[in-house]
Amino acid sequence: MLLKLWRALFLGLNLLPIPSPRYCCICKQRVLRFVPYRGGSLFLPPLTRALGVIGSDVDHFECPHCGSSDRDRHLVLYFDATGLAERICGARILHFAPEKHVVALIAARQPFQYVLADRYPAHAGIAQLDLTQIAAADQSFDLVIANHVLEHVSDARKALREIHRVLANGGFAILQTPFASSLTRTFEDLGIQSKVARRHAYGQDDHVRMFGRDIEAVFASEGLVSRVKPHRILLPKIDAARYGVNAAEPFLLFQKPQPEAKL
Repeated sequence: MLLKLWRALFLGLNLLPIPSPRYCCICKQRVLRFVPYRGGSLFLPPLTRALGVIGSDVDHFECPHCGSSDRDRHLVLYFDATGLAERICGARILHFAPEKHVVALIAARQPFQYVLADRYPAHAGIAQLDLTQIAAADQSFDLVIANHVLEHVSDARKALREIHRVLANGGFAILQTPFASSLTRTFEDLGIQSKVARRHAYGQDDHVRMFGRDIEAVFASEGLVSRVKPHRILLPKIDAARYGVNAAEPFLLFQKPQPEAKL
């Protein structure tokens, strides 16, 4: 009930006749205030705050007009900044846990093949696929999107191997996920099973690990090459506060390398 009242308060603020300093890049609407996620950072587990976990901007999360999240907005901005948006036309794309606002953007650019996937599909049109055992042939896709997914899967390295397998040579993978740069190593323990324990250890009750500052090395260990870039490099003119995104969250982009030419 408290969280519903909190959300209603911020939704109501956007109805006031006050100049709106923020902007949603998805619905193109000016916004007085983005809606916090579950009450915002005040309600984060203490360890999450202490570790300075980088992920969603929970204080400026949801657009009150279209419902897009900060993850959606940041991904769209990164798409445009890297030129990936221009590669969508004619491409083969596999999109796990597809976000409706991102799906609309991609579909409008006419990919050759666009597979929406989830282990537990919420509605028709989404294929039931397991990221750790993708039912697809080798080199089936030019782009794989798993936006805030790898923190949920049981075996991250197996999932990364599968992503590498189904990617065409030179293909890209977008693998946004929360991580803590204060942790020297990615942390997970099979003994942390209950929802309460997971929330305190990993920041959310359906997360099964917390990636550390070794995240690029972990992903690269399964054959992917890092193309990671920070917000300040890719989006130097984008005011994170105005657009409701987390400036500390880099674009976690990886590529399957082309095979070396034989002499």
